[in-house]
Amino acid sequence: MLHFEKKGVGKEILVLLHGFMENSSIWTDIEKNLSSDFSLLKIDLPGHGKSEILAEVHTMELMADEVKKVLDHEKIENVHLLGHSMGGYVALAFAEKFPQSLKSLTLFFSTFLGDDEQKKEQRKKSYRIIKDAFAHYARAGVPNLFNPNELDVLEGKIETALEIALSTNNLGALACVKGMVERQDRKEILENLEAKILVIAGKHDNAVKTELVMKNLPDRTNIKSYILDCGHNGHWEKPSICAEIINTELLHHLPKKLVL
Repeated sequence: MLHFEKKGVGKEILVLLHGFMENSSIWTDIEKNLSSDFSLLKIDLPGHGKSEILAEVHTMELMADEVKKVLDHEKIENVHLLGHSMGGYVALAFAEKFPQSLKSLTLFFSTFLGDDEQKKEQRKKSYRIIKDAFAHYARAGVPNLFNPNELDVLEGKIETALEIALSTNNLGALACVKGMVERQDRKEILENLEAKILVIAGKHDNAVKTELVMKNLPDRTNIKSYILDCGHNGHWEKPSICAEIINTELLHHLPKKLVL
């Protein structure tokens, strides 16, 4: 079973799924600002953190099934599910397979759109370097995920992100990249899911095409979206604002003042 950590005694269960080359420790800053009405369930996805590699290819569906096993083990029936980046892809696969288990789905600096052919080829070209020169791959990639206009201010956060990335098992990372190549376009999920859908995106996100995501969001009353002045890592760049949005939208708390 996947490694997970539970925190809090709130009645509303918020499941947090990290992204590629991350683990459940990424939520430290944001969880300080989350409402005590939440109980947090922080999960390490396969091949990341303390969770083992499960297959040569970690498809989004495989990982969604493993998340469901954790919920079943804990006898949890309904959750708020939030996924960062790759965690958002897993959350979408979960929503497709187990829609009855969701109170809400939050795409946190992630996308429901499938990769174009160029992106798929880019991922495939990374296989060898992930296998043979993972540290170089991580050091080259991680800083690009932050707001390029604030790299000096974010230096400490970038260092933290890099440490977490370098602690990731390179073969676990490889299995997930192979899974991301196979992932499906899941716009249909957003068109049909009855649960609340929240999309939080970054204006300077180099990993997700924010403008394209917003342009393709279905016009439904259960979908709410925010664009923040940050890169791909709102949990490190804008943790208090992200937490306030989550509290407001998922718990219907009135914000003091939302400054984006």
